[in-house]
Amino acid sequence: MQDVIIEEPYEFVPPRRGTILPRLLKNLLVPRQLRKNFGVVDSACSGGEKVRDAIAAGHGVLLTPNHSRPSDPMALIYLADAIDSLLYIMASWHLFKQGWLQRFLIRTMGGFSIYREGMDRAALQCSMDILANAERPLVIFPEGAVSRTNDLLNPLMEGTAAIARGAARKRAERDGGKVFVFPVAFRYHFLGDIEATLTPVLSDIEKRLSWQPQKHLELRERIRKVGRGLLGLKEVEYIGETQPGDLFERAGRLIDHLLHPLENEWLGGNQDGSVVARVKRLRAAILKDMVAEDLPTAERDRRWQQLSALYFAQQLSLYPRGYLDGDPSNERYLETVERFEEDLDDAARPHPPLKVAIDICDGLEVSPERVRGPDPLMAAIEASLEQALGIDDAERLARPADAAGSQP
Repeated sequence: MQDVIIEEPYEFVPPRRGTILPRLLKNLLVPRQLRKNFGVVDSACSGGEKVRDAIAAGHGVLLTPNHSRPSDPMALIYLADAIDSLLYIMASWHLFKQGWLQRFLIRTMGGFSIYREGMDRAALQCSMDILANAERPLVIFPEGAVSRTNDLLNPLMEGTAAIARGAARKRAERDGGKVFVFPVAFRYHFLGDIEATLTPVLSDIEKRLSWQPQKHLELRERIRKVGRGLLGLKEVEYIGETQPGDLFERAGRLIDHLLHPLENEWLGGNQDGSVVARVKRLRAAILKDMVAEDLPTAERDRRWQQLSALYFAQQLSLYPRGYLDGDPSNERYLETVERFEEDLDDAARPHPPLKVAIDICDGLEVSPERVRGPDPLMAAIEASLEQALGIDDAERLARPADAAGSQP
């Protein structure tokens, strides 16, 4: 399990507001880190003039990118170049707890923390102030988790719209100014030889499964076979035996096997919503006493086991149905194998060369009016992103399900 859960009281981490250091880091350090750590060697960005015009007009600007790869936050430097502005970026608190250097770099580049396991009024206030004051464009990743998919979106989190509308009300009351949301589509293109890149990775995983290398299989079937093997191991771990059905029926049953008992214990019954949202609610409930009280060692260990199971359930839910059907792109092969790596080792090795293409969608003016129920602003953001990413109805059906008990 990656270090995404911090067992200590939350403390808001504000951004640094200087301009000299972030410009130096953006030009000197970040491109090198993108090449070294993520294999991103090239970029292209379209639509920058839309945001530049909004900034020149004095509007508050919220940028809402999809979150397809862990490299996205660093790749924001190309977006910053295209709009000729530094950025503020909302980032999960755990990222600030990975050592002083990472904390310094994130803050210097405009990052500030959000506590995803509870209400974070400081982060919400900081976000609304940035937008209301039109200091710099603000970046929020509304999916709430890395999807590892170029061609699909996870369900978007409603908090993005709440922040935008709160800022629009502040702005309207202050000087009648406006707030605009610009959805931003990140898409990565693999420029290398996919067979040569993935063969050693698959061989390493097969070795860990105690298999002979399955080099006689065509790439897609080899990947699927590894997926069946990895899922079977987890079924034996959590259920005691492998299950019947296709991969996604089995994954859906395993997710419910993990989440339903915890939802009954901590939340009073099975929950609705996406697996990411269900996991978020459970983590908040489980962590509350761990942070506030000195629990017995046995109880603390039990809760850490539960948190580990939640992490796995969320990761499993992010494998899309049918992603390798038809004539899959090289990027889909790469994304699937990288997810295997990440689930085994908590990180995927870089697979260069990658080029990131960034498409800035048309701006959406934010009404300051309060909305009851699902916010149409989120639907508009989602529609813009899906159009920019080329997501059709069939692909939309493959994304992680919104309903409890559904297959991913």
